[in-house]
Amino acid sequence: MTPADNDANQNEFADWLAPFAAENYSVLDSVRGDLNNDGLSDLLVVLRRNGEDTLSNVIEHPEKRPLLLLLRQQDGRLHLAARNDHVVYCYDCGGVLGDPYGSIVISGDSFTVEQYGGSAWRWSRTLTFYYAPKEQAWLLRQDRMVSYHTFEPDQIEVTVRTARDFGRLSFEAFDIYKE
Repeated sequence: MTPADNDANQNEFADWLAPFAAENYSVLDSVRGDLNNDGLSDLLVVLRRNGEDTLSNVIEHPEKRPLLLLLRQQDGRLHLAARNDHVVYCYDCGGVLGDPYGSIVISGDSFTVEQYGGSAWRWSRTLTFYYAPKEQAWLLRQDRMVSYHTFEPDQIEVTVRTARDFGRLSFEAFDIYKE
């Protein structure tokens, strides 16, 4: 692929994303996979506000990063199935380690958001959502948190929360800032 091909792909990507993204936002990350078991290639997109590195203030005004679930229709077009601005941490929510965003991964009918940060106390948070066909919605399957102090790296604390702890929590209702 030549640089010109890459530019053309970026422009095409921007064209089809335009109906779903707010003004002054761009793509931080995206991944393709079948999110609802219909055999079509869907898309997860994490958006970031342009200039978030200077706009975001973790205490007073964290710049939110929308996560979009875009489902492919039979005609090939994408449809916004769900959006949540409270799943991906803000740019400066990672503390001294900086931007906490790690990745998004699709595996079967589930997707996982991985984030990490800290300073002397290090932490990671992994959220896994799955597709529930009866509800035609994505529900939180697991919220896994790991933390340790850099002076005691063998003293790892792991907390795993599941539906037993939070019930049937939908993707749209989840708020990482309140959990």
